Amino acid sequence: MSSKILLGAVAAALIASQAQAGCLGGAVVGGVAGHLAHHHALAGAAVGCAVGHELAVNKKREREARARARWEREHRPN
Repeated sequence: MSSKILLGAVAAALIASQAQAGCLGGAVVGGVAGHLAHHHALAGAAVGCAVGHELAVNKKREREARARARWEREHRPN
């Protein structure tokens, strides 16, 4: 039975990392990890959601900063 749980955790981690789903992906991974840590799935899901959301927000800010810098380089007066 534990191999099924481990396989589910790996699959959830892969899905969350590929989709970068923010809170939802973090909640899935955190819930599975919390379940494996002595049945604390809800606490794990809550923490995973917060972490996933923060990572998604930071990634979006970095992407916007790169786009802003690129625009400024292209539109800088000579």
